Amino acid sequence: MDLLPSEDQRDLVAAAGDFISSRRPIDEIRSHRGDAQLVDPGGWREGAELGLLTLGLDEEYGGSGQSIDDEVILFMELAKHLAVGPFLASTLGARVAAATGHQELAGRIGEGSAMIGLAELRGEGEIGADGFKGSFDLLDCAGCSHALLVTREGAALAELAEFGDITESESVDPGTRLSGATVSSGRVSAWLPAESDWIWGRAQILDSAYLAGLADAITELCTEHAKTREQFGRPIGVHQAVKHAIVDMAVRAESASSQTFFAAAAFKAGRPDTEFQILAAKTVAAEAAISNGGASIQVHGGMGYTYEHDAHLYLKRAIVYKQLFASASDVLADLLDLEAAQ
Repeated sequence: MDLLPSEDQRDLVAAAGDFISSRRPIDEIRSHRGDAQLVDPGGWREGAELGLLTLGLDEEYGGSGQSIDDEVILFMELAKHLAVGPFLASTLGARVAAATGHQELAGRIGEGSAMIGLAELRGEGEIGADGFKGSFDLLDCAGCSHALLVTREGAALAELAEFGDITESESVDPGTRLSGATVSSGRVSAWLPAESDWIWGRAQILDSAYLAGLADAITELCTEHAKTREQFGRPIGVHQAVKHAIVDMAVRAESASSQTFFAAAAFKAGRPDTEFQILAAKTVAAEAAISNGGASIQVHGGMGYTYEHDAHLYLKRAIVYKQLFASASDVLADLLDLEAAQ
């Protein structure tokens, strides 16, 4: 099985990377840290026009009709540049809208005139075709028309007004907007059961891709620092303590990428061990991103502990994405309960 990117996929990565880097997301995170909404509507529409939100959506719904491994590559690239905005929820939300007959909403998402935030159930509650209730964390919902709710059994779209009073909270990641709401009885606008399209599986794969991209970006950041930072007239990369730390980062990043690509391939092929591969990808990618982020702080020394440096931004983004769609402990417990991979 060839897991290396094709020429078309490399072109996709280059185009996405050029666009995101031209928006200078890290500068935007810093300059708009206190703003309620971080996403620039004009820039979001430009990204949508490039197909960043509908790469895997069928052509009949205005998408590019590419496979999930192309989406994996895209989300890795988004992570490397710390792209801001609800890319994950909007990508999955467009698929839910299209599959449930809401073509108009799918079209608006695809053109960038509508954004979809993410609603994560915390603790006890219910999400289903008949509605939803419970306490929810709302991620990047500012400026969104709907929120995406994902369970193993299916995925729903709900108008943001259905969440009632929304309380803003401070996120550990300054590039993610966080709020919360408690809902006693909310209505869903669309419900897509897992047997029609397993959005939970897709969500975990793309989340793992984002985490793998963070792990790789952190490795590159530290490698460059080790080559250019000098102490006593020599680059710090000549010291074994630094070299070994960065090699460990590279191994973790490569493991995360490889397992995520294999999970995507298993999902696409309908392998019997697909769930095992997906949960393994989430576990490996989350560990890689968090461990690399923490080691990066150490490699960068005193400057790594300052807010002005970029190192902490990658670690904080990893903390957020590690918790999406299922806690790390639940993912590991479910993985250990499954039979060994085929």
